[in-house]
Amino acid sequence: MPSLALPEDLTDVPTLVDRRLPLRFVRHGATAPNLAGVRCGGDLDVPLTTVGRAQAATVAEHIARLEPPVKLIVTSDLKRNRETADIIAGRLAQVTPGVTMLVQPAFSERRLGQWNLKPIAETQPWLEARMTPPGGESDEQFTRRVAEAVRKIKQQLALRPLLVGSKGVGRVLGELIGLRDRLELGNGEVWEFDFAERPCLETAWGAL
Repeated sequence: MPSLALPEDLTDVPTLVDRRLPLRFVRHGATAPNLAGVRCGGDLDVPLTTVGRAQAATVAEHIARLEPPVKLIVTSDLKRNRETADIIAGRLAQVTPGVTMLVQPAFSERRLGQWNLKPIAETQPWLEARMTPPGGESDEQFTRRVAEAVRKIKQQLALRPLLVGSKGVGRVLGELIGLRDRLELGNGEVWEFDFAERPCLETAWGAL
């Protein structure tokens, strides 16, 4: 798949992140659209399901064992991300005093307009072709938004932040650091973007 062509003023985004420090990312727990296999963009605000809350609790146990510990949780304002972040924060508070949370709406999922609730199998080719959904957000707009949000948290990397977000945000982060393959994370999976070494995929049950 061809690499992402960023706008000129964003081509330096990867260099803005301290490459000696990791940025941990977790995808939110499952929502009803996730379980139904249909699209759910950032313009569709839905809560976690019972399954999703259980996934968040499981991944919270994994994150609570990480070293060095997470001191900052960053999340978008979408319900699915906030609920996941709240569950993780509750567990971390039991083992790591002083954990703080930052709500950053710019890390919301891409707005998908008329593609919302359409089958993933139907829309996947359109996304991979970088088409713009009617009434939604272009791939370039989405990438720019996430890149600017990265700029805003770059000074917080010393706090070992955990970013709670959606699958599309994780994909863009991968592209910004030069991953060749399209990153497709499942609900409750954790990706550690280690800017000094090759990224390592983790789940709640350990590294893969």
